[in-house]
Amino acid sequence: MKMRRSSRIVAITKFLSDKPYKLISLNQFTERFDAAKSTISEDLAIIKDVFEQEKMGKIETVSGAAGGVRFIPYKGNKDIRETIINLCNQLSDPDRILAGGYVYMTDLIFDPKLMSEIGEIFATKFADLDAEYIITMETKGIPIALMTARALNLPLVSIRKDSKVTEGSVVSINYITGSSKKIETMSLSRRALPEESKVIIIDDFMKAGGTAKGMLDLMGEFKAEVLDIGVLIKTANPTQKLVDDYTSLAVLEKINEEEEEIIVDPSDWVINL
Repeated sequence: MKMRRSSRIVAITKFLSDKPYKLISLNQFTERFDAAKSTISEDLAIIKDVFEQEKMGKIETVSGAAGGVRFIPYKGNKDIRETIINLCNQLSDPDRILAGGYVYMTDLIFDPKLMSEIGEIFATKFADLDAEYIITMETKGIPIALMTARALNLPLVSIRKDSKVTEGSVVSINYITGSSKKIETMSLSRRALPEESKVIIIDDFMKAGGTAKGMLDLMGEFKAEVLDIGVLIKTANPTQKLVDDYTSLAVLEKINEEEEEIIVDPSDWVINL
């Protein structure tokens, strides 16, 4: 279908952004828009320049017979800081304090727009790791992990707290929660993850790191290589976690029920952007 250049650029941009990291041959565009390769290449050059100027991602061209073009989403430093600062400001609202010293986060975790932005931040941080799967623990980790998986165009695998007959053969392990020292169980279907996969773990909250350590141990049962761990929020205390290598976006510094005070700050790497 013949289009004016302005309309064609909009259509190509939408097509690429809907399929991040997917390599698309120029022939698909030439056939779809009834345009010469040289014309499509000029369109892509315009899109590439705008994306780079606005820090919206990049257009990568792969040469050769099996080559093509792909969109790699990333967020600029300014956008990352703004998103995380906005998140911290919302979480620092005293009305979010729950009995027992907990923080109400559910509305934010299930906010599609905010979690889409968080997913793009994790995707920006982990873009060069060459991961094959995103791993998370049900249930609150799922929205964050799903948006990260979408931004990286990777499959999402969710670990269950108990096994179901519909999962088939499963691997289950017991782990000790870092904060309450309770023994819990987590399970993953053998069909969900091929052995020796390269994975990134995404979770919503880390206090002592017991759940993250359990997921690391479970990945060991699959001989998987854990490239990194992404956490939306960690607590400032305890300072020593049960896992060493992880990336958090924000830090719960203080929560005081009596004084109705809660302080959530961006992580150091966000501040230093």
